Amino acid sequence: MLSQVILALIIIFIVGNLYYFFTNKSFKKSYFNRSLFFKLFFVLTGITFGFALLYYVLSLNGPVLVYSDPAGSKPADHSFLTYLYYSGETILSVGYGDIVPLGVARPLSLIEAAIGVLLPTAYFMRAFGSNKHEDDNDD
Repeated sequence: MLSQVILALIIIFIVGNLYYFFTNKSFKKSYFNRSLFFKLFFVLTGITFGFALLYYVLSLNGPVLVYSDPAGSKPADHSFLTYLYYSGETILSVGYGDIVPLGVARPLSLIEAAIGVLLPTAYFMRAFGSNKHEDDNDD
């Protein structure tokens, strides 16, 4: 019971912070663009699911992911959730090291990680660039 109350308070705290972030209008010049943020979020989510599906289909021919274990590696569970987890930690560049790619999944993982780094960079460049153009028009 206590753990459920604590969990609910944590969720309320997180949602409250997100609400504050999205609705705070106190910054005189904000570089935040809500439509670009949602575009980035949905594109990253779509790419994560796409790569998870790609890993899943590739695993039909044999293991493409293995669990990293000092006692010896064993193939990762053949479930979409396992591939989604791996894809998520790859695109976010977390890389816990608990799952390691094999074969063709190795270069695909590098491509996914590069996308995960470059897309947010492009988002910030676009957000700063569009705000700079607005500043130039104010003069």
